[in-house]
Amino acid sequence: MTDTAGTDTPGAARSARTTIRDVAREAGVSTSTVSRVLDERLPPSRNETAERVREVAARLGYRKDSRASALRRQQSGTIGVLVPRLSDTVMAILFENIAAAAAERQMFAIVATTADDPNSERSAVESLLDQHVDGLVLTTARSDDAVIPDLRERGVPLVLALRHDGVTPAVVGDDELGGYLATRHLLDLGHREIALVAGPSYATSAVGRVAGFRRAMAEAGIDDTDHLIHPSTFGMESGEEVGRRILASSPRPTAVFAVNDNTAVGVLAAARAAGLSVPDQLSVVGYNDIPLAARLPVPLTTVHVPFDQIAARAVAALARLLAAPGEVRPGNTTTLMPSLIPRASTAPPTISEA
Repeated sequence: MTDTAGTDTPGAARSARTTIRDVAREAGVSTSTVSRVLDERLPPSRNETAERVREVAARLGYRKDSRASALRRQQSGTIGVLVPRLSDTVMAILFENIAAAAAERQMFAIVATTADDPNSERSAVESLLDQHVDGLVLTTARSDDAVIPDLRERGVPLVLALRHDGVTPAVVGDDELGGYLATRHLLDLGHREIALVAGPSYATSAVGRVAGFRRAMAEAGIDDTDHLIHPSTFGMESGEEVGRRILASSPRPTAVFAVNDNTAVGVLAAARAAGLSVPDQLSVVGYNDIPLAARLPVPLTTVHVPFDQIAARAVAALARLLAAPGEVRPGNTTTLMPSLIPRASTAPPTISEA
């Protein structure tokens, strides 16, 4: 099968579609050079030869036959994505961005869910590999994960997103900085009794946010924070359950930083059930900036995470692995910056609560 294109040159009908050999001949380079220059999965080269190849390809109307290229590479053009659950807005948004980034590279993304369960993770991975995906993007890394080391040993092209393990190539947000920004915002408003709905300890994203919380509190002279930190899952129900316990404690915190927007919504529900006004009697900060956050009855102060950039970088890293195994070195973690989005759910504590 030959790489071809169906466009005609201006002023004359072409008797045959343009091939990669036509481009190579016109540009005075090898077909392998043309293939490398026009491979969208690789970072674009800006040298004189590459510019000439691209100019000739455009002038001749060359289009790559992605199916033929995949067959020659013995690749399917499909990548597998593993997420804990698609009912989680963050994971749904991230997958949509991964799918869009893959489509830009003429690849197709398929998804499987794990419910954040190690056994389900292993089963989901094998199901994706049975579909002959070329590589994997996993958002499910755990501190006790046995699946990812096994995949590395088997030579499966693999990139992590949102969470990392310190070994596998990964693209994440700076969770420690995000946790610091959220807590610093509450401290700057005058809060000192700040509770943290901390998320699960097996997820590096949650661990990083806890570390940021501790750093900000220590800078404010508050070193004893263990009693303020409350483990949870990433779900709304867990946020509400933990929120009830926090709000029933004495002294009651004047502010809560929740590990994600879902748990923050749960805390808001607990506050409403307790008859507390937000932000007059309780300030709440979330994390991720999902679309719902700005549309709540009391818009949620939160930390924005650039999911589109994380998705694009993860797909690019996987594409580099597929094109040139070994180019992405173990432990290469790309970290993107979060930003605080202040909204109406936070305010200074009232005098009686300060």
